[in-house]
Amino acid sequence: MKTNIALIGFMGTGKSAIGRALAEKLGWRFVEIDQLIEEMSGKTIPEIFQQNGEIAFRELEIKATKKAAQGKRQVIACGGGMVLNKINVDRLRETSRMVYLRASLRKILERTSKDRNERPLLDVPDPAQRIQALLDFRKPFYERAADIMINTSRLSIDRIADLIINRLKEDEGFNL
Repeated sequence: MKTNIALIGFMGTGKSAIGRALAEKLGWRFVEIDQLIEEMSGKTIPEIFQQNGEIAFRELEIKATKKAAQGKRQVIACGGGMVLNKINVDRLRETSRMVYLRASLRKILERTSKDRNERPLLDVPDPAQRIQALLDFRKPFYERAADIMINTSRLSIDRIADLIINRLKEDEGFNL
């Protein structure tokens, strides 16, 4: 029986905001993988990328995902690249329903424009081109991992949280 909800998707699709709202509605704990990584390493995500590189970050992500997957009655907001590692996906699948949050390129650009310096992968001359390339590459990984898919481009946070709850109420293998 699955007892967690894991939100996957690209940066700017609403994983953190929707995750907090969902956890509040359910009375569950909210866990953010990136925050766990920062706590475990004592560094911010940009510092990890800058000082240790992406590979070191991905290794920390595996440890943080393992830790998060062990809990119950949690909403877990995953980092955008978490699905690239099958170990992470398999670990989360054991205890979680995977909800893939999608958004249009325009919406992602709009939502991430304010905090580019906190997003190492977008610290490039042409963020739109970079986002599109990453989306194209990651899309099959997100789709393969997903139990539920929701486009967040035009819906409110509250509406999306309600949609997820309603979908999970119909799910026999999920304990809501």
